[in-house]
Amino acid sequence: MESIKIRTYIGDDGILQIQLPPEIANQELDVVIVFQPVIQKSSQSPTKTPEELGYSRKFVE
Repeated sequence: MESIKIRTYIGDDGILQIQLPPEIANQELDVVIVFQPVIQKSSQSPTKTPEELGYSRKFVE
């Protein structure tokens, strides 16, 4: 099994095109797609409180 990681943009049509290496042409493949939206980091992002990060107040104390 091989994996390929790419970052791509999906337009309004929702179509994802993937080009695979030519050496796997004419083969039957099982393909698994796992996707995660890219979150743009702002240089002025506010600092989150421990509670916003999922920690209990007692844990931090």
